[in-house]
Amino acid sequence: MTAPKTPGWLDWCAAPATPQFRLPPGAVDAHCHVFGPQAGFPFAPERKYTPCDAGKDELFALRDHLGVARNVIVQATCHGADNSAMVDAVRAAGGRARGVATVRPDVGEAELRELDAAGVRGVRFNFVKRLVDASPREDLSAIAKKIAPLGWHVVLYFEAADLPELEPFFGALPTPLVIDHLGRPDVTKPVDGPEFGRFLSFAATHDVWVKVSCPERLTVTGPPALDGERHAYTDVVPFARRVVAEFPDRVLWGTDWPHPNLKHHMPDDGLLVDHVPRIADTPERQRKLLVDNPMRLYWPGETA
Repeated sequence: MTAPKTPGWLDWCAAPATPQFRLPPGAVDAHCHVFGPQAGFPFAPERKYTPCDAGKDELFALRDHLGVARNVIVQATCHGADNSAMVDAVRAAGGRARGVATVRPDVGEAELRELDAAGVRGVRFNFVKRLVDASPREDLSAIAKKIAPLGWHVVLYFEAADLPELEPFFGALPTPLVIDHLGRPDVTKPVDGPEFGRFLSFAATHDVWVKVSCPERLTVTGPPALDGERHAYTDVVPFARRVVAEFPDRVLWGTDWPHPNLKHHMPDDGLLVDHVPRIADTPERQRKLLVDNPMRLYWPGETA
């Protein structure tokens, strides 16, 4: 028997617009997920939400519709540390996907080698308190030490207000760091203010990559990427544009499909593609963001 969706759950956009912005050849969606399907890949008992089904077939259909060449599939918290659905999707992509896993501190070398062979290139540490019960730093440090010899990185998900407390721990990790969703800044505060300035300083002084993704999660005043709106999330644009300008060789982009846990609206993924030239305003910056940077991080030595 499958579990019912969390009340109020918003399903992904089933008929996204065709983007007006044409992605450069070899573009990578460097942040997306798969949910189940639940009948084949049950959700974790300890999960904080029960999503809709959103499997690899739907992800690959969206990939092709948007003009994306490759995906980086990030383990969803609803699956806990059972990476089966994510690994199945990565393998099914035939070299056109990489994975980011969730593992426990007792993970063994054999399991890590198996994940590496499947295409996993990182692990995710979640510090967003509403999504996880705890993020014990000793356990996470142990995981980071185990994955470092594989050349993997750590993906960090946290909120901007928590960075001062977390920064010493992050800075001591022995791997490259990839920050989800601009470090979740408060976009009602100034882009040149102290809170975002601290994030920029952290990124500048460590081996950090930043995803300029999820404006739909960060926006306060919008407008949302719905109903043909191709100038969406105006309040988020200055933050993303600042990061792209300051770290052109260390930024990544992703759709976040199928957009877990959104409460207010479900964006049109085609319109999210049309958001890209608003934050990366030259063809050179667009190619670095969408092709060169993710290829260097996830497919080193390969050409797009």
